Amino acid sequence: MARLLALACFAAVLLLAVVMAAAAPSEPRPPKAQGPKPKPRPPPMKVKCHESRKLYPYCSGRTMECPASCPRSCYVDCDTCKPICVCNVPGACGDPRFIGGDGNAFYFHGRRDVDFCVLSDRDLHINAHFIGKRRADGMSRDFTWIQAIAVLFDGHRLYVGARKTATWDDDVDRLELVLDGEPVRLPEEADATWTSAAVPALSVTRTKAANGVLIVLDGRFKVRANAVPITVEDSRVHRYGVTADDCLAHLDLAFKFDALTGNVHGVVGQTYRSDYVNKFDVKASMPTLGGEHDFATSGLFAADCAVARFGHGHGNDGAVAMAA
Repeated sequence: MARLLALACFAAVLLLAVVMAAAAPSEPRPPKAQGPKPKPRPPPMKVKCHESRKLYPYCSGRTMECPASCPRSCYVDCDTCKPICVCNVPGACGDPRFIGGDGNAFYFHGRRDVDFCVLSDRDLHINAHFIGKRRADGMSRDFTWIQAIAVLFDGHRLYVGARKTATWDDDVDRLELVLDGEPVRLPEEADATWTSAAVPALSVTRTKAANGVLIVLDGRFKVRANAVPITVEDSRVHRYGVTADDCLAHLDLAFKFDALTGNVHGVVGQTYRSDYVNKFDVKASMPTLGGEHDFATSGLFAADCAVARFGHGHGNDGAVAMAA
């Protein structure tokens, strides 16, 4: 009996201890560290066909969203009435990956802080200024990107470049355009258009409120230029080594030429020739064009590369239509 009584007392004491522990206020937990919330990704850019409603009655003015693969860098092809990624058509993007007039992709790395002839024809010449970053893996070539282009035509000089910036904000315009030494000033709103008083056939239209323009010289060419940064994620994946003071802002470019002569040359210009032969290894994961010495110029506005055709008279001037 005494033993049962002792067990009962022990159980009562244990139960009381449990009840008191449950009733006692618990130690306050330290608040979780609240880091800065990641900036939400902007929604896909909306684009539309700007061509004449008479020519494209079904498509003109229709608004569409950019594809997921290029949410902030696309345009509407009015012929197909579909949004097209800027980097999927003839032009140059990234660590320069070119798409030629023949539709084939290749790389031309050039050299940092050097200017190269992208296209040279009798009446049109385009140079590109390359910026770069020293590779940390010991490879001989640097990472390179196109920071600016110069377009020479009819005695005029057009500069299009991405301004250097530390922290990128897609809502802050980093594009710079200068025609014959005079800045091209455009309101920062989508579809804002500027037409040159000196060259009435030349116009610049914003494809978005900041960092995207379409440059048109009627009957000659269209150039789409988007200023873009190297993102932290890009730098991590590709080991670009981007630092906090420079996001390596550069240009993504798309070209369309209405007529070039059969003598056109340059890094991408040669791919528009009727006699151009693609000698790249189609099995290579990264077909690369060499011959830097053939395309290097003495300055951004100098048409003196070894393959220059600009202002060289008529020569082989059989004009051919180029629908890029």
